[in-house]
Amino acid sequence: MRVLIFLLFALLFAWPGGNAYAHALDPGYLEIRQIGPGTWSVHWRKPDVNGQPMAIDAILPDGCAPARGPNPVSDSRAWVSSWVVECRADIAGQPIEIEGLETQKNDVLVRLHPLEADPTTLLFTPDATVQNIPSEQTTWSVFIAYFQLGFEHILEGWDHLLFVFALFILVRDPWRLVGAVTAFTLAHSITLALATFGVLNVPGPPVEAVIALSIVFLAMEIVKGGEGRFRLSKQKPWIVCFGFGLLHGLGFAGALAEIGLPSDDIPAALLAFNIGVEAGQLSFIAALALLLGIWRMIALPTGRGATALTAYGIGSVSMYWLIERISGF
Repeated sequence: MRVLIFLLFALLFAWPGGNAYAHALDPGYLEIRQIGPGTWSVHWRKPDVNGQPMAIDAILPDGCAPARGPNPVSDSRAWVSSWVVECRADIAGQPIEIEGLETQKNDVLVRLHPLEADPTTLLFTPDATVQNIPSEQTTWSVFIAYFQLGFEHILEGWDHLLFVFALFILVRDPWRLVGAVTAFTLAHSITLALATFGVLNVPGPPVEAVIALSIVFLAMEIVKGGEGRFRLSKQKPWIVCFGFGLLHGLGFAGALAEIGLPSDDIPAALLAFNIGVEAGQLSFIAALALLLGIWRMIALPTGRGATALTAYGIGSVSMYWLIERISGF
């Protein structure tokens, strides 16, 4: 089990300290909406990096002026700027560049709303900083973009990773573990959809605090797991994960609200985002299982003490998040 302790500390060292909300996915967002022939309104949202705008910039196609926007202003979560551009020709087929993105770990979602065509969704990554505006948008391209966002969200959301990590330690049966993770995904899909369509509207800070509390609960269950009594979290983990998934879905909804959804393809975008989250969770579990298998081939497990130490580490981090988030109300 020493490998689990190592993995826990690897998560801690990778965790960006001082962030009360551990959803690390915070992509840039560029919206270009046509308001007249050759006239477009631009809304540009840069992620916040230690109180400063991320060192990226959106460069519009040649023939559009101004190609860059004014200096952004903080809205307490990100840095935003808005301006109006005049384009001399049709921008379909023209390139958009996100300058500086190649040196970052974030992505940028770009949405274009022409007057006489369907909206277009593009996902810019550090490996694809320049893309041509397509003449037509397909549902498949929306699906791919939001699948990737969901996949990256779970792998960069430290609290969700720690939740899955604790679940991996608690539930030793592989099929029960996969079933629990799938129940978690189904549950957060429900609340994510309800929040997206305005049926649920829960403030973000309390949700984030309860998410931290859910990790504290799993850490306690790991510590008490050796007492020999029936524990619902170990025998029926899918029930516990379904309940917590409803809460985590509200956290996902907050992140997705920042990104936005294409109005004409909301079902496809939601489905893709949820499938991406599930794929990210299962990939993380597969990586943990592989590392644990390799460790067991070269060293003996250290027993219950190592498991308890790992649980106390998880509990300490999640309690820190809980206190920090409550103090931020």
